[in-house]
Amino acid sequence: MVPMEEKTKVLIIGATGRLGYHLAQFSLQFGHPTFILIRDSSLIDPNKAQKLNFLSTAGAIPIKGSLDDEQSLTEAVKQVDVVICSIPSKQALDQKLLIKVIKESGCIKKFFPSEFGVDPDKIQITELDNQFYSRKAEIRRLIEAEGIPYTYICCNLFMSYLLPWLAQPGLKAPPRDKVTIFGDGSTKAVFVKDVDVAACTISAIDDPRTLNKTVSETPGECLLHE
Repeated sequence: MVPMEEKTKVLIIGATGRLGYHLAQFSLQFGHPTFILIRDSSLIDPNKAQKLNFLSTAGAIPIKGSLDDEQSLTEAVKQVDVVICSIPSKQALDQKLLIKVIKESGCIKKFFPSEFGVDPDKIQITELDNQFYSRKAEIRRLIEAEGIPYTYICCNLFMSYLLPWLAQPGLKAPPRDKVTIFGDGSTKAVFVKDVDVAACTISAIDDPRTLNKTVSETPGECLLHE
């Protein structure tokens, strides 16, 4: 009897987040041995603890650690083939120690850094982005300088994040009296579902066409770029 090919082992960082939770679910559904990095603080948060319990029951393997703990990162990275990081954009620079660990481990076949938005090398936004894109671009340059195999997932904008309140700064519900229009109002935007982004990302793990490429996702398709 011919043994089945061993599935790619995946480490997901940020599995209790909105996107990270879907990433972990799809990784498990695709049959990947799935490891999730867990901070102690996640265990005392009821919502996060519930997600962790569900993922663990589904087969995810929790590893205690954090992005500022080199020893725990090293132990986690050495157990897998692929690392996916889905931390919030404002924490993008927190991936620097992770990149160092991945470089030194030499075992990672593909790294998906925390992108999951508009392409930081193409977007031009002033004052409103809180340096989200410049931080992501800085992480890209570090990954490339270290020669780490990567895939960048650019999915434009999440329906669940900006669309419900019409991208109005400071609001969490649709405005009732006025709407701020940026620029001349002609700029188009693409919104996608978190769950679709997660499915596309997991599908890219074993696709050789995505190695050292940017995958741009729009509703209904994924496009590859150098």
